Amino acid sequence: MDKYVPPYSISNKMLELVGSIMEKIGRLDNFENLDKMPTLRRNNRIHSIHSSLAIEANSLTFNQVKDVINGKTVNGPKEEIQEVKNAYLAYEMIDKVNPYDIKDLLKVHGIMTNLLVEESGIFRSGEEGVFDENGNCIFIAPKPKYVEKLIKDLFNWMEEEKINIHPLILSSIFHYEFVFIHPFSDGNGRMARLWQNIILSKWKDIFKYVPIESQIKNYQDRYYKVINECNNIGDSNIFIEFMFQMIDEVLEDLLRKANEETVTSSEYIIKLLEVMENGIPMSLNEIMAKLDLKSKDSFRDNYLNPALESGLIKMTLPDRPTSKNQKYYKD
Repeated sequence: MDKYVPPYSISNKMLELVGSIMEKIGRLDNFENLDKMPTLRRNNRIHSIHSSLAIEANSLTFNQVKDVINGKTVNGPKEEIQEVKNAYLAYEMIDKVNPYDIKDLLKVHGIMTNLLVEESGIFRSGEEGVFDENGNCIFIAPKPKYVEKLIKDLFNWMEEEKINIHPLILSSIFHYEFVFIHPFSDGNGRMARLWQNIILSKWKDIFKYVPIESQIKNYQDRYYKVINECNNIGDSNIFIEFMFQMIDEVLEDLLRKANEETVTSSEYIIKLLEVMENGIPMSLNEIMAKLDLKSKDSFRDNYLNPALESGLIKMTLPDRPTSKNQKYYKD
């Protein structure tokens, strides 16, 4: 029997977008301090989670999602709060899974749907369809008896072709094919979007910080329409082009935010250094009082951690960073 090969072909538009994406990745790689922007990275992760859940009709706002992740009490539907908790844990698995291992896929699905569905971490046993944001069925998924084989075929193809096919193309084909197969009773869209991120992050670390889901949410109607068009046409070409456009646009936005945060971080660090004296240790509370700040989280994210990572201030107890006796001094 012939091996399954997802139908697609390379277009000039794809090539143009790949060039644009690679150029932006190159510019982001030149940001020496991008890895030293904890607030930007964390907010992007929260944007990914919020947007991916919002696409599936979760009503919690960005700030509510942020509060849930930070362990704060949020007034909202219990199921939606559980979705956020699950999604956060699932996204935390990005570095720990093999994107070409079905067992890892099932494990992450079990995390994503924990306490929400009966068939959590296993393939569906019933009929399923793809619905748009208005609840209209736009596609009837393959029968459950075919799901396991279809997923195995898809993962075998990815494993064999991951060296030969550009990760941008491979991950976009996976995204479409996964939604087409619809292997789970719930969580298919969330898993498809997360898994594309996982594939891309194994290629370029920066994709751990790129909230592609936010851009998809901005074009949610088009997202569903393109999936439906591909179903009717019989290949994933226009979906690949669509995803490339989403990635290109979100990278442009990340470049803008990285520029802004570089400027902002510099301003925060300058203010911090202005209230400290060379070689004089100060406690966290003493420094915050000098800066007239109330929030420890904000102080750590915007002032303390960037300054520590830049080596501009140091700890008196570097081997015990969380010690209650910890102090900081300007070197």
